Amino acid sequence: MLSSQDALFADIRSAVRELCTRFDSAYWQRVEQNNVFPEEFVDALTKAGWLSALIPEAYGGAGLSLSAASVIMEEINRSGGNSGACHGQMYIMGCLLRHGSEAQKARYLPAIARGELRLQAMAVTEPTTGTDTTRLKTTAVRNGDRYVINGQKVWISRVQHSDLMLVLARTTPLAEVKRRSEGLSVFLIDLREALGRGLSVRPIRNMVNHETNELFFDQLEIPADNLVGEEGKGLRYILDGLNAERILIAAECVGDGYWFTERARRYAGERRVFERPIGQNQGVQFPIARAYVNVEAASLMRFEAARRFDAGESCGAQANMAKLLAADASWEAANVCLQTHGGFGFAAEYDIERKFRETRLYQVAPISTNLILSYVAEHVLELPRSY
Repeated sequence: MLSSQDALFADIRSAVRELCTRFDSAYWQRVEQNNVFPEEFVDALTKAGWLSALIPEAYGGAGLSLSAASVIMEEINRSGGNSGACHGQMYIMGCLLRHGSEAQKARYLPAIARGELRLQAMAVTEPTTGTDTTRLKTTAVRNGDRYVINGQKVWISRVQHSDLMLVLARTTPLAEVKRRSEGLSVFLIDLREALGRGLSVRPIRNMVNHETNELFFDQLEIPADNLVGEEGKGLRYILDGLNAERILIAAECVGDGYWFTERARRYAGERRVFERPIGQNQGVQFPIARAYVNVEAASLMRFEAARRFDAGESCGAQANMAKLLAADASWEAANVCLQTHGGFGFAAEYDIERKFRETRLYQVAPISTNLILSYVAEHVLELPRSY
C-alpha cells in the first residue's frame, strides 16, 4: 500500500526505514516490557544525523526543512517505532535557532549536531495552570549576573535523558505587565549542573512507556547568559516553536495512521473465517478504507503547514488543524485496526495495543483537540473568545 506522498523525500524515507529495520517488534516489546528508554534507538538516530536535521550546516547539522524533518518523524512511527522518545530535539531547538544569541548557538548547536549534547526537554506546563500559560507561577529573579528560579513544572518529558532543557518562567510579576503575555522569559538550563543543586525530578508513571516528570525548582541559580533572546518576550519565542511541534506531532500521527491501516489491511487479507478472507466483507473493508482516506488527508494538511512554516509564512491555523486532523485520523485507524484483529489485537506480541496507547496520547498532548477547535473558532472563524 503506497501513499501518494511516498515519492516525496524518497531518499530520506528510504534511509530512515532502513535504520528502523534494526529496531524491530522484538526490540520495542523489550523496551515496553522493561519500561526503559530506547537508548540504542535514539543513539542510532543521533549518529545517523537525523536528530540534527534542522540545525544549519554552518553549525554541523543537515540544514533540512521542517517538511523533511516531518518525514523523518513520520517514518519512525510508520515503521512501528515511537518517535516520542526523541522528537523533542527537533522542535525544541527551534527556539534556540531562531532566538538564541550567536554565542549560545556557537556553543551548543555543534555539540548537539555531533551527538555530544541532547536538548530533549522543555518545561512550560505547570500543575495549577495547564495550558493557561500566561498565569504560570514559576519565577526567575535577576540577582547580579545570575537568575534564581523557583517553581514547579509537570509533564516534562525526557529530562532524565537530556543534557539541556528550556524553561519558561515569569521574570516580571503578572500584576506589573500591561498584557498577560508579557513578562515571561526563556532560559537554557544545563541539567548536568542543575540536578541536585536546586532542581529535583519526580518521575510520573503513565499508561504509555513515555518518560515524563514533575520538576521542582528551589533557588536554582543559573548564569544570566542562559537567557534566550530578550527578557519578557519568552512566550512569543515558545509559541513560535509550538507551531513546529504541532506539525511534527501531526507527522508522527500520520505515520501511526499508515502503520495501523497497513496492519489492518494485511490481517484482513490473510484472516479467513467462513472459508473467505474477512477483508472480503464490506463491513470490514470500508472502515479500513475510510481510515486510510483520513490519514491521507491529514498528511496533506501536514505538508501545507510545513510548507508555510518553511516559507516563513503565518502557519498557526494550519499547524493546529494538521495536528487535529492527524491525531483524529490516527486514533480512528487505531480503533479500526484493533477491531479488525479482534481478540488478537489485545495481545502484546502484535504491537497493536502498544501503538494504540501511544497514539491515544495525541488526543490530549501537546494540545487537546478542544483547545485547537477553540483556536480555529476564534482566530479563523472570528467567533467570540470562549475562554
